[in-house]
Amino acid sequence: MTLSEQEILQTLMKGRTRISAAAWVVVHDAHAAEDIFQNVALKAMTREVVFESEGAVLSWAFITARREGIDWLRRHRNKSACLDTDILELLEREWVAKAHHLGGARVDALRDCLEALPEKSRQLLRLRYYEGYSCDEVAGKLGLGLNAIYKRVSRLHQDLKECIELRLGEPKTEL
Repeated sequence: MTLSEQEILQTLMKGRTRISAAAWVVVHDAHAAEDIFQNVALKAMTREVVFESEGAVLSWAFITARREGIDWLRRHRNKSACLDTDILELLEREWVAKAHHLGGARVDALRDCLEALPEKSRQLLRLRYYEGYSCDEVAGKLGLGLNAIYKRVSRLHQDLKECIELRLGEPKTEL
């Protein structure tokens, strides 16, 4: 039994939040994710492919949303949004003022916590954040699986957070 256009649309609308979230995971832009959902819905209605079940519609929609998100990133990669110079100057003054009050101790604590990490952990963080490699590239360089890199980075974030809080005497908070 094939789904009618109305059933396809109802299925998409029920899954709207999850489909938009799948796009947002790729683009990190709520407006773009909503646009992508609308494109997915439009494609579902104008395709000449038949959907046999709601699961088939949703599966296709998630894959299509991710692909649309990747295409959106490719189109917008070189576009940058710039703030007015006056606003940038105001922000810079605010950041400098706050850095003098808050940043010094926190940066010192972070530096101390990083130095206390094992060399392999520092190497992973250096590759990921200082040298700018993606997690996939770091996994290849270190000969580890992508999931292992994700877990290690997540664990290191938590360890560094706890170390900084301990050094600054702050109460523990959840991420």
